[in-house]
Parts: sequence; structure tokens; C-alpha cells
Amino acid sequence: MTREQFITEALNEDFKDPNGKIPYGDHTTLSTIPADAENGAYALAKEDGIIAGMELAKEIFAQIDNTLIYEPLKTDGDKVKIGDIIFTVKGKSRSILMAERLVLNFMQRMSGIATLTNKYVKELEGTKTQILDTRKTTPNLRSFEKWAVKIGGGANHRFGLYDMIMIKDNHQDFCGGIENAIKSANNYLDENGFTVPIEIETRSIDDVKKVLEVGKVTRIMLDNFSVADVKKAVELINGKFETEASGGITLETLRAYAEAGPDYISAGALTHSYKSLDISLKANK
Repeated sequence: MTREQFITEALNEDFKDPNGKIPYGDHTTLSTIPADAENGAYALAKEDGIIAGMELAKEIFAQIDNTLIYEPLKTDGDKVKIGDIIFTVKGKSRSILMAERLVLNFMQRMSGIATLTNKYVKELEGTKTQILDTRKTTPNLRSFEKWAVKIGGGANHRFGLYDMIMIKDNHQDFCGGIENAIKSANNYLDENGFTVPIEIETRSIDDVKKVLEVGKVTRIMLDNFSVADVKKAVELINGKFETEASGGITLETLRAYAEAGPDYISAGALTHSYKSLDISLKANK
């Protein structure tokens, strides 16, 4: 689905009666605002944070009414403080009101993700470790949530199940162990003639040793390891493969895990435990 199609579906959720019994439209706006009325509005930051969704807001306004004049005063990734004006929009009053909630819904959520991600990024300053998101995202909103992670300074992990082989604990248990799983994955790639990276989850130092004996992977995930065991595992791997620490790592423990030396730390919290940034749209008076 293209972004344009997604915006259309999001608008239909507001304007279209699925039972087809009520005419299409925003009936509050249509009943109270004259068709020829024009006005302006501005987006106001009501919390400090990192702004995200500026480009998307532009697309939403343009799709609803390409005569609207959208003027961004910030760019994606900028810091905002309480009271900052983020953008202005001018034109048909009806069009502004119809776009208001969709624009704010996306911007508030994307800004919340970007703000939380940026806190993780700041905590990692001075280390070699990068913060990654995960697939713990809202169905059909993954592209926007991962976009917000990048705006906040983080990096994206695999996007879906198609762009990386990630052999997790259940795959290993169903397949008969680490060795069998790695060999099967490599055979699958050879037989089908394509290349994607292979990551394998390990649950102990013994698991790491088994992976090192087999090889043929791109990255080793150290899942739910203690800081001490991450350090030990990184030393054992010794740069032969990429390393990723994962599992219950919080902002409070992030720095200690990074100093243990993994290339990456992944955190599902970036996209499932953020708080939306408070932004409102105010009409010019």
C-alpha cells in the first residue's frame, strides 16, 4: 500500500459509514462551517521533545486539499519546547478541520517514538553501540513507527519476515537445535538462490559457543544475557560476527550493556512503550 492509499484509508475510517446508510463526510464541519470560509491555524507543542511527522503532515494536508498553504517552522528531528509553533496552515476552514485529527494522531505518535528513541541514543553517546527497533509495532503502521525511530536517531532492524532470517528460540526448538537450524537456513538460501542476512538468537554462553563452531551467520543475538555475560560473549565472538544484545534492556541499564561491547542493542520499547507527544492545532482568532 502506498502512503497515498494509506492516507485515503485513514480518512475513510473517519468519513465513511461501513454500512453505507449515512452520506460520506465530516458532518460536524459540513453543518457548521460555510463552504467558502477561509482561515488559518497553527500546531502548538505542549511538551518538550523531538518532532516527527512533518513530511507526513504535508502529504495529508495536500491530499485533502492541495490549495492549503502548509508552512513548516520545524523539520523532522528538531527539538521542540512547550509553546513552540511547529507549523502553520492556511486555506479553506473545512479542509483544515477535516485534516486536523489525522495530522495530529500521526505527529503525536511519531514524535513520541522519536523522543523516546533520542533518549536511548543520547545514553549511548561515546560507545560504539547502535540502538535498533524491533517488529513489535502496530500492524499496518510499521513503516511510520520505524520512520520515527530513524528521525529520533535510531536504526531500523529488519522490516519484516522477508528481509532477514532470524532464528529465534522456538525455531531452534522446533528444528532440533542451533546446529540444525543454521544448516537448514543456509541450505534454504542456496536452494532458492537468494541472499539475506542470518541472525541467530542465543540464550547462554554455551549457545554462543555452538554458533561459533558452526558459523555461517551474520549476527548473533545475546538474548536476556546479564551485562557480564554479554561482555564474555563479545570477547568470545571477537569480531567474527555482528553482536546484538536484547531482552529487557531499559534506559537505566542501557549504558552498562553498551559498555559490554555489542554492536547493537534492540529495544521493543521504542515502538510499544512510548508516550505520544502532546501537540494541538489552534485556530487563528
